[in-house]
Amino acid sequence: MSHICVRATVSGQVQGVGFRFHTAHEGLRLSLTGFAKNEENGTVTVLMCGDEKNVDALLGWLKNGPPTASVTKLVHHQEDWKAIDGFSIQ
Repeated sequence: MSHICVRATVSGQVQGVGFRFHTAHEGLRLSLTGFAKNEENGTVTVLMCGDEKNVDALLGWLKNGPPTASVTKLVHHQEDWKAIDGFSIQ
């Protein structure tokens, strides 16, 4: 198993709709660690670390997000491994 960290930026109607809460729930369900954070420009940054197939699964989920959100753009890149406890909402 390959463990990776990916940082994603999600754009669209992603703040004020429970996006971070649902993202953390999905991340924990997939045994990932990381965080979901609102940015001042209206996007949400998500850092996810764990098994590559589970990171890919969360990236797939982020393309749509929860039913309350409307995702218009998702960009992501791999980062160096970070040891993080849990999946937090920042």
